[in-house]
Amino acid sequence: MDKKKITVTGATGYIASWIVRDLLIDGHEVRITVRDKTRTDKFQHLLDLEKQNSGKLLVFEANLLQEGSYDEAVKGAEYVMHTASPFFLDDKTDPKANLLDPAVNGTRNVIQAVNRSKSVKRVVLTSSLAAIYGDNKEMSDNGIEALDESIWNTTSKLNYNAYSYSKTEAEKAAWAMAEDQSDWDLVTIHPGFVLGPSLTKRKDSTSIGTLIRILSGELKSGSPNLQFIFSDVRDISRGHLLGAFTKEAHGRYILANESGSLLRIAKIISDEYGKRFKVPEKTVPKWLVWLIAPTIGLSRLFIKNNVGYPLSANNKRSINELGMSYTSLKDTVLDHVKQLEADGII
Repeated sequence: MDKKKITVTGATGYIASWIVRDLLIDGHEVRITVRDKTRTDKFQHLLDLEKQNSGKLLVFEANLLQEGSYDEAVKGAEYVMHTASPFFLDDKTDPKANLLDPAVNGTRNVIQAVNRSKSVKRVVLTSSLAAIYGDNKEMSDNGIEALDESIWNTTSKLNYNAYSYSKTEAEKAAWAMAEDQSDWDLVTIHPGFVLGPSLTKRKDSTSIGTLIRILSGELKSGSPNLQFIFSDVRDISRGHLLGAFTKEAHGRYILANESGSLLRIAKIISDEYGKRFKVPEKTVPKWLVWLIAPTIGLSRLFIKNNVGYPLSANNKRSINELGMSYTSLKDTVLDHVKQLEADGII
């Protein structure tokens, strides 16, 4: 492949670090954005990856809420992968300031830099299945067997599922700006619940934190029957590259594969490790989860609309148009556990 100049926002994140790794392996010039260039500890793993591979790494400072701060990083780039967006599920503090504004205004600021650059051919936006659905019950309510890219989340709000709302609004803003010009095109990537080995020892990712909770015994008394659609972080990275460099790629792509609850994750672990980890072995009744919901940081409405409902997604578009193949959930989970062990986190 010809060597390209690619800007990756939020490059120190769980998904973005893998994207940067794969781009460096392929020999590209990768421009990453960080909030503070002096905090090299935050991106030392990326500097190390540059030394090990043929690609080139350039580091720029940028802030999602600061207009114009992405201009330098984007100028001259041919592709922009915008991954930067806050990811946590606490709706109770200030969801507008903590989730909505960084997601939406950050997307606008990055795309405004793209418009000013005159060099960018394609923007790949890390969206989410959260921009496709809000509650698990929507599949049953709407009589569909699987989520697909034609569906938009219409149920999340600032005061309910604020993270999902922020991802939906950010993607809408990106599509509106894409349709308002003809210099570049937009591809959006929609992962589900992300697992798989991390390139750092960080534990502040919601996805990584959930696996650590399962392994630590925090859920040993049981887990609710809450279904997820899982994605391997390495698959997501590959999907971003395919979304960028596949000429015919266009529109939205679901990059998720197998469905299941946290109990399925627990069973994969117990089948491999026996009783070494105190993983949950039973389902907590929905009525009990509903009763204690406020004490575990969830709303009773969320429990009502999500626990006990099936969930699945149709990923055929990514397979047929991008050539995606998917890692099995078993391999994803076990590889992730091995990484946590090797790094001394568990």
